[in-house]
Amino acid sequence: MLHSVVRNDLDFINETSLHLMAAGGKRFRPLFTLLAGQFGDPEHENVTKSAVVVELIHLATLYHDDVMDEATMRRGAVSANNRWTNSVAILTGDYLFSHASRLVADLGTDAARMIAETFGELVTGQLRETVGPVDGENPVNHYLSVIWQKTGSLIAIAGRFGGLFSGAPAEQVAALYEYGAVIGTAFQISDDIIDITSESADSGKTPGTDLREGVHTLPALYELAGDPKPRLAELLSGPITDEDQVQEALVMLRECEGMRQAKATLESYAERAANTLDALPDGSAKRALNALTRYVIDRTN
Repeated sequence: MLHSVVRNDLDFINETSLHLMAAGGKRFRPLFTLLAGQFGDPEHENVTKSAVVVELIHLATLYHDDVMDEATMRRGAVSANNRWTNSVAILTGDYLFSHASRLVADLGTDAARMIAETFGELVTGQLRETVGPVDGENPVNHYLSVIWQKTGSLIAIAGRFGGLFSGAPAEQVAALYEYGAVIGTAFQISDDIIDITSESADSGKTPGTDLREGVHTLPALYELAGDPKPRLAELLSGPITDEDQVQEALVMLRECEGMRQAKATLESYAERAANTLDALPDGSAKRALNALTRYVIDRTN
């Protein structure tokens, strides 16, 4: 259904809009919607339709993110902005947003409002990340809030849609929304950790990517808020372009107090996510969500 929804009479639009779909990806968000649908009637057509809406929005944001980040690769393939142009990538993202809007209109006004609110969170998070913390704002709190907006909010609505359109009880829909919000934030924290601790590109992301871009993720933010080694503070003062310096910074970050704090924060979020599942009935779907919660921790070890 995902492919058929975006089909166009113009071959070029088909090529650009299917570019990132063909590149792969975990499809975590739509899978979570379908899994959440198991707490009601998973065969309801609106469960599948809402899963497609969520994935289209996610894909659209990737096209736009790559333009903002001047990325050259995405999911192991050449990014759309690099293969074509920034304008093509932006317009392709807009094209996917338009199809998500068309589909969500079929789901009713409440669903349209929820998606509009979620889109507002996504954009606000991106803006806040772009401009950084305001004067007096704690950088760690700012960062955690931003990743909830940029990552957790869409995963939260994925869970809500699955429960809502399957007809699950209201308290279970609320639990699925909360679980998505927390586990989505936890996933981003685990990505931050993996970007530093991974010894190879097996994770799908070259270690030290954030350092090369001058992005301070949670381990670095915790370390800078404490008592960092002068050399590490110097390296973290901006983007690192020298590969030897990237490796030097990675070695120090792997063993620093900031990394230990980031791992403790990840465990705290995973525990919160697990606790939200208490409101859900036992069964294969709940077991799958519990396994997912454990995986978020295990993937960083």
